[in-house]
Amino acid sequence: MALFVTNAAVPGDLVTAFERDGFVVVPDLLTDAELDTFGPAVDAGVARRQAAEHRPLAERSRYEQSFVQSMNLWEDDPVVRGLSFHPRIAGAACALLQVDSIRLWHDQALYKEAGARATDAHQDQPYWPIAESTTITAWIPFDGSTLANGAMGYVAGSHQIGLRRFVNIFVGEPENLLARPELADRAPTFVEVPRGSVAFHHGLTAHLAGPNTTGAARRVHTMIFFADGCTRGAEHPHFAVDRPGIALGDPIRSDVTPVAWPRDLGDLPPAPADHG
Repeated sequence: MALFVTNAAVPGDLVTAFERDGFVVVPDLLTDAELDTFGPAVDAGVARRQAAEHRPLAERSRYEQSFVQSMNLWEDDPVVRGLSFHPRIAGAACALLQVDSIRLWHDQALYKEAGARATDAHQDQPYWPIAESTTITAWIPFDGSTLANGAMGYVAGSHQIGLRRFVNIFVGEPENLLARPELADRAPTFVEVPRGSVAFHHGLTAHLAGPNTTGAARRVHTMIFFADGCTRGAEHPHFAVDRPGIALGDPIRSDVTPVAWPRDLGDLPPAPADHG
């Protein structure tokens, strides 16, 4: 099988930085033409999912005021699928994790509307019933991210300190993760991401995002990847393991979480059998 090879997109210093800090920005992974194709496809997917939402920001929950979330858009649209399984991005994620193969846990659009509040600090890994922590998120701002429109802030090295704290950002006012003793002397680093670049962060990296003080939405698509061979480590529900019936302790392998890297160039997985 002839595999697509990343064009040296991740130099060794970025791999080292990711291992040390738990986040990194890889430049120039997407071209302007690709962004002009993928962005409108994700826009349309978000619009379809949010068609019944007419409440103003002030009438939504604290969580809903942070961003509009639309998950598994890759299952709906082959154009979005081409982004969620983009070989340069998936190959870069695999290189940063220093593993041979990765799968998609799920994708999600995270659109921070004009005037949206900050995203509360949290770690991603505690939300997922994955036993191993070989996980990474690719974060793609279609227009670039700025401090004004809700750039991400990462606590450098927080993925290595043994912290694995569930923060319920979904209901009410959550715990302030940054006030934890383990993080008290670690200020987040806010990172602007140029258009075409992709930010990656480890599943255990504590992170947050600023408010969107501009008049336009911060349009972001993300993909969560995990090393092939990871197992279900908890019984709490999650569609990525519940839909295919992955039992506790079993490898997470199904058409719900397809291999993202390596794949043949142009080879996109079909939507799961239970889709639609």
